[in-house]
Order: sequence, then structure tokens, then C-alpha cells
Amino acid sequence: MQFRLTYQEISNLIEKKAGRSIPVVYGGPHTVRIAYDVNVLFKTASVGLDLTVDEVRDGNIVLSYAGGAGIDFMVRTALGHAKNQPGGDMIELLPDNRIMLMLSKNTQAGSLFEHVDLQDICFDEQFAIVEFQPKNL
Repeated sequence: MQFRLTYQEISNLIEKKAGRSIPVVYGGPHTVRIAYDVNVLFKTASVGLDLTVDEVRDGNIVLSYAGGAGIDFMVRTALGHAKNQPGGDMIELLPDNRIMLMLSKNTQAGSLFEHVDLQDICFDEQFAIVEFQPKNL
């Protein structure tokens, strides 16, 4: 079974939850591209980041991100701030520019995973596609 979200729906959700507009666009079968505006020396610069879904297992998602030392520093800083926010315990920084999202630690998502197996997250030109299988079928 599949659940589909448009990239605009994802961007709107991010803006609603984070208070920032972050465009999300197709980057490949398992990759999305995001852009984030940062202020650098009285100038705003747009920083692009490719996020790739490497693994989906047991309610956990492993993402990798592409970028040099600057991108790595910004991601680590952002994740450091996220750790102090509600849900921050669901994020773990892994070696080699990877991040684990432990959705199973979330009470609502955890109860969902009692009923479904998350199988994959992939992307096409229009949608982010979450593939899952009900456990009782």
C-alpha cells in the first residue's frame, strides 16, 4: 500500500511546524532536494542539500546527505538544536553524513507501527511515496 504526499504538502507541513519555508523538490528515486536560506555576513545565501533515504527498517529511517564541510557543520548544528526540542530524542547523528530518524520512539508513530510495516520511502516527479504493508494481511 502507498501513501502519497506532494512536495508542496511537505513544504507546507515544514513551514507549519518549523515556521520556515523550505522548498522540497524531486532529486531522484530515493532523494529529495531542499533549499534553506541562511544569513552570512549580512547577506542571505541559499544552501542546497540532497537528502537520500538509505534504509527503512523497524520504524526507523536512515537518511544520508550530500555536502562538504560547511553543509556538515550546518546539519550538525541544526541537529544539535533539534535535540533540545520536543521529539529531539528521535534523531541520531550517524557517521558518514547520515541521520537516523527513530519514528518508533514517537508515541503516535509507535502505535501505528504496531499495525503496519514501513517498507520504503521513495520519490517521483510529483510525490513522496511512503510504502507500507498492514501486519494483519
